[in-house]
Amino acid sequence: MAVDHEQEPAEAGAPVGHAAPGAEDEDYSQPVLPGEGASDYERYLSTDALLSLQKPAGERAHHDELLFQTVHQSSELWLQLAWTEVETATEHVVRGELGAALRLLRRAALCLQYIHGQLDMLEQMSPWEYQSVREVLGHGSGFDSPGFRQIRRVSPLLGEAFQDALAAAGLDVVSVYTEGREHEELYGLAEALVEWDERVALWRVRHYKVVARIIGDHVVGTQGTPVEVLGRLIHRSMYPDLWEARNQLTALAQERA
Repeated sequence: MAVDHEQEPAEAGAPVGHAAPGAEDEDYSQPVLPGEGASDYERYLSTDALLSLQKPAGERAHHDELLFQTVHQSSELWLQLAWTEVETATEHVVRGELGAALRLLRRAALCLQYIHGQLDMLEQMSPWEYQSVREVLGHGSGFDSPGFRQIRRVSPLLGEAFQDALAAAGLDVVSVYTEGREHEELYGLAEALVEWDERVALWRVRHYKVVARIIGDHVVGTQGTPVEVLGRLIHRSMYPDLWEARNQLTALAQERA
């Protein structure tokens, strides 16, 4: 967590605890980290570089271009954290460290929740005024998102590791639910995969609805892809066996009734 630079200074003569040797000679107003920036906060976070990634006012095709870039650039940061956590969680599953995997998968799901919420900002743009922004996007498309490409890469590997863990325990997807109290971590892992799959699907739905709301649902996108294609993608599932298990569990319960 960043240091609060707006704290009130200690009153003269007030006890401040035991300072480290030589600390009384240190000038805390000066940065000590290497790099550019007036403070260590700016140097550590590379804020000069980060805030230079958006077009300056004089180069924007429309005022809302800053909003558009901010939403998409920050989303790529969250997507990077999400897929990295899923990739590391997969390594934990392979090693049988299910508790560690669950913690990281919870983080990854939250990342998608955050970018889902950020899409609300795009709906603050006028559909007509957005056309000015669209003119400068070239062939840019969400299909080319590096973060989402990585999510599509790491997610199947997580599914494979989960299936291997089930096999090692002598279980299948249905039995991990019917015997869930005897296999709490595997049950939790199954639910974490469902949560991850659901978050990805919800992001696809939200993205489709934002696009349809801004440019329409019967037009061609900037990469030449009809918007209807986005609508078809929202029904895809990365772990269909986990969703099908719900149907099987319901049928099993009805058979026993």
